[in-house]
Amino acid sequence: MDPSPSTQRKLLLVASTGGHLAQLVRLAPGLGASPSSLWVTFDSMQSRSLLAGRRRIHVPYVRPRDYLGMMRAAGIVRRVLKHESFEGAVSTGAGLAVAALPQAAISGVPSLYIESVSRVEGPSLSGRMLAASHLVSVRTQHPAWATNRWRTHPSVLSTYHPLIRPAPERPSLFVTLGTIEGYRFDSLVDAVLASGLADERTVWQLGFTTDRTDLPGQVHQMMPTAQFIDAALNADVVITHAGVGTFMGLLEMGIFPVIVTRRKHRAEHVDDHQMQIAELAEYLGVARAVDTPDLTADVIRFAGGRAIDTGVRIPLPSDR
Repeated sequence: MDPSPSTQRKLLLVASTGGHLAQLVRLAPGLGASPSSLWVTFDSMQSRSLLAGRRRIHVPYVRPRDYLGMMRAAGIVRRVLKHESFEGAVSTGAGLAVAALPQAAISGVPSLYIESVSRVEGPSLSGRMLAASHLVSVRTQHPAWATNRWRTHPSVLSTYHPLIRPAPERPSLFVTLGTIEGYRFDSLVDAVLASGLADERTVWQLGFTTDRTDLPGQVHQMMPTAQFIDAALNADVVITHAGVGTFMGLLEMGIFPVIVTRRKHRAEHVDDHQMQIAELAEYLGVARAVDTPDLTADVIRFAGGRAIDTGVRIPLPSDR
């Protein structure tokens, strides 16, 4: 499947919400996605916002490594493919890619999987499963681990560049922990409190880190998209978990964030893949990336003196 067609095509665009969906939305124009393309994702505030005005269907949420959920999603995609034809299918992950792309390929639709930019050292389980199937073309956004099987696709992060701005001595903070179900992130909350910079101006979006009544400022478990954007744009510094969806959304707003890694050994995520995206962000200079023990007032103040130039979307090379 050619990832950079000269004309628009009707594509089946499949991605789990969060970073996977954020990346696919950014890549879709370069893939030649026409207005008639159909998006398949979960129903969330993010998907409703990013895909407003676009054709989409929602499937039930598929948790990480939820194989029964993948089977249910695969059945929905099969029904779509029986009633509608597509010129290509593309996914950036995660479980929905495994559910949908083989179904599309079996139906004769050329299918492409682009591994998440968070996978710096090698493919995810979803990527390995799809590569092993030999039904789907697979791409990595990191040339360092490209092979004859895993060809290179340009990184979505390479379009962003840091800018220097005046830094406030005591910045106002927006702290957002993401909304991944079933995982708390108390260590980040505690590190922000220990920095001494949290005050009555601080806004917290805690997700599934519940029952924190010891926090100064405004506390929210979930926030509507408009309220989230307002809080991010009005803060001097945004501190976030290293989730690709949140991270890319902040970059798109011109925000240079502090990103903090969820760790498996603290029961904050299923694995340590957030370390990979954090290391890449630090290398590219588009965020300060730390583990919670290293989140200090100096790190936060440094981010207060930076912003992001979003640049322009890069042209995608022809498949050769």
